[in-house]
Amino acid sequence: MKVRIGRDELLTGLQRVQGVVEKRNTMPILSNVLLEARQEGAEIVATDLEIGMRGLYKAAVLETGGVTISARKLFEIIKELPSGDIELTTGENNWTTIQMGKSQFKIVGLPSADYPALPAIEREGLTPLSGDGLLELIRKTLFAAGDNDARYILNGLLVTLINTEKKTTLRLVGTDGHRLAVAEHEMSQAGGKGVPQEIKAIIPKKAAHEMRRLLEEGGDGEPLIGFAKNLMIFRKSGLLLTSRLMEGNYPNYQQVIPKEGGKKISVNRIELESALRRVSVLSRDKASAVKVSFAPGKMTLFSSSPDYGEATEELPARYEGEALSSGFNARYLLDVFGVMDGETVSLQIETPLSPCLIQESESPGFKCVVMPIKI
Repeated sequence: MKVRIGRDELLTGLQRVQGVVEKRNTMPILSNVLLEARQEGAEIVATDLEIGMRGLYKAAVLETGGVTISARKLFEIIKELPSGDIELTTGENNWTTIQMGKSQFKIVGLPSADYPALPAIEREGLTPLSGDGLLELIRKTLFAAGDNDARYILNGLLVTLINTEKKTTLRLVGTDGHRLAVAEHEMSQAGGKGVPQEIKAIIPKKAAHEMRRLLEEGGDGEPLIGFAKNLMIFRKSGLLLTSRLMEGNYPNYQQVIPKEGGKKISVNRIELESALRRVSVLSRDKASAVKVSFAPGKMTLFSSSPDYGEATEELPARYEGEALSSGFNARYLLDVFGVMDGETVSLQIETPLSPCLIQESESPGFKCVVMPIKI
């Protein structure tokens, strides 16, 4: 293999795959990236056997072929080089020379034939989506998904794609059992021909992270998404991301969402977020427990710790019901407010031990539920 490629082009490709590459070193080759020189350009591939990413980049291919190299080391080398053309040449035993001006690196490689193949993908049956809409849904739900939760299925996002003749609606749900986020967005275009009316799938949190990173890059063209057997396919501007779907039954999240009509208080989001950060400084233990009280015209936050003391803060609020108090993990509430954009948020609670429904009028498709804790 011999290829000449722009440093910035190569760096972009390597940056994209850093999150996909296997970090635990269960199979040494999975910590490598596959470089393949084809007539049409240089292809950069990474996989951890669950998630795979493939992208084609502009390059002058002097000799076709392929090699796998440490993704981290190659990225660190290219990052330190100045802008300009880089020449990559593979020699005996897959040793690869990286040459730029007077800089030369020789790094150990492994045969491209040993690299796990990404699944074969059919181009049919993919649904076009609004890139901004999908990015917003991921942003509003990803924080609530489990992180290494013992209940495996909670470490993913439930994706529901509803196709009709007039529109496509996409809904994402994330929960770790302590909080729940549901976000829905209507896409302007109708689903593609032959696309089923409703598709439900659970994608790993890591796959959603990678989709978010690719969407944040912007670029031309709207993304495409599709599902086949146990696979999610995501295409965007010449990039292909595949992910195995998680197997199992997602909890019936709709049962958890309180019905409209409970005791609802409206308050300025930024004021509440700031007050919550201050009061939680003195909250006890890992639970970051804060007592939240509703009373006519105001909301009160209170925290205490036998070691440090106590904190109280009062906020003006729109509320006309009877007084009510409940306890919450302040971090969970702050995570919700952090993905909201509106000026005012509403919190709805039935009883001191019932879940709290949090919404904002600017995003009618977004609902978040936080479970209370005893104080």
